[in-house]
Amino acid sequence: MSQARPTHVRSNRSETTDATQIDTVDQCPECSGRTRVESAERVCTECGLVVEADRIDHGPEWRSFADDDTNPKRTGAPLTRSRHDRGLSTEIGRSTRVKGRKRRRLARMRTQHNRARIATKRDRNKVYAYTEIRRLTGALELPTSIRDTACTLFDSAQSESLLRGRSLEGFACACVYVACRTADIARTVDEVCAAAKASEAEHRAAFDAMNRELGLPIGPTSPVEYLARFASELGCSSAVERRARELADRAVEEGIANGRNPVGVAAACLYTAARKHDTECTQQDAADVADVTPVTIRRTYVDLTSEE
Repeated sequence: MSQARPTHVRSNRSETTDATQIDTVDQCPECSGRTRVESAERVCTECGLVVEADRIDHGPEWRSFADDDTNPKRTGAPLTRSRHDRGLSTEIGRSTRVKGRKRRRLARMRTQHNRARIATKRDRNKVYAYTEIRRLTGALELPTSIRDTACTLFDSAQSESLLRGRSLEGFACACVYVACRTADIARTVDEVCAAAKASEAEHRAAFDAMNRELGLPIGPTSPVEYLARFASELGCSSAVERRARELADRAVEEGIANGRNPVGVAAACLYTAARKHDTECTQQDAADVADVTPVTIRRTYVDLTSEE
């Protein structure tokens, strides 16, 4: 009775190209010939036996797009400015399958680990303030860039020792407001303070301290910044918004907006433009959107129409 021979898979015996790699260390277990790696298989070049299939890639799990083979970056979450440790610390998770003594031991380890993450009072203040900034930006539906900018501002304020005698909530509120101002995102002080845990007085004290010591690159707020949001809430057409933008620019140039709340000026410009285009919009509607009184809308409207 003849002995059963192993199954052979014949491969092309052409010369080795650049796409194949000759391995002179491993040998074929049947004919002791040389093996060749082709994609995910190791094949004998003499008899065609498939020695190994579905090989495990022992290389790095990261990929470098800079053509640098020595790049040490690994997988994991990216660094973030919204964490006091830049997001590099680890956490001890929770599991419902762990019971009894082991579960209590993990609870004690988790408590000690959380305490060890905050080594100084500065870190504790950062953890509290960054948590408040993340909550505030989420409540106001602001992008992550505003969150990171606000955390950077708080770090600068802490480095300049501006926190002494002032509340952390006030600085968190002021940092978010300043980040919105520098990014040209229309958010008023009342809107930010309404979502924050700080009062307007605490916000004002923190804002004045940062503006005085850090030299914030912000100027007076223009009414144009609020036109797009107010026009969307009032349901105004693009023609009305365009006319309101022209009126807001004229109000700034002629000094009508000087000494007035830019929010009220923006709402008055929209009301005036709506009257010009015969669009239904009352003074009360414009005042409700801007959170001002109808008297504010009426005074600016009179000044805008008297100049024409």
